[in-house]
Amino acid sequence: MREIFAAIDSKRPLWESLTEFIDDNYRASREFKFYGKNYGWALRYRRAGKALLSIYPGRERFTAQIVLGETEALKALALGVGKNVRKIIEEAHQFPEGRCLFIRVESKRDLNDVQQLVVFKSKPLKK
Repeated sequence: MREIFAAIDSKRPLWESLTEFIDDNYRASREFKFYGKNYGWALRYRRAGKALLSIYPGRERFTAQIVLGETEALKALALGVGKNVRKIIEEAHQFPEGRCLFIRVESKRDLNDVQQLVVFKSKPLKK
């Protein structure tokens, strides 16, 4: 984690907020996985054997990946997400397994949108 925090630098508070949100609201397993030279390492969260979210660290940034089915993606547009995330949803290619959304988290708005999509994709645990 030290290497990740050094790499993402000023985005560390956003990373920590996102990982704390997942840890607090989901009983999800997490593991680091290498996705090859094009994508690198990711912190992957899985819940009940299904992908919930992957987070790719980079230099001075990180990207959250969420996969939404076609119907989910269309409904997600009605959530009132910011224009950055709206554009990503609208432009994402529809694969058989869904739309792979790669959202660069650069602001609290982006963070809130990612959290909203995670909740939309999988309901949090009841407290």
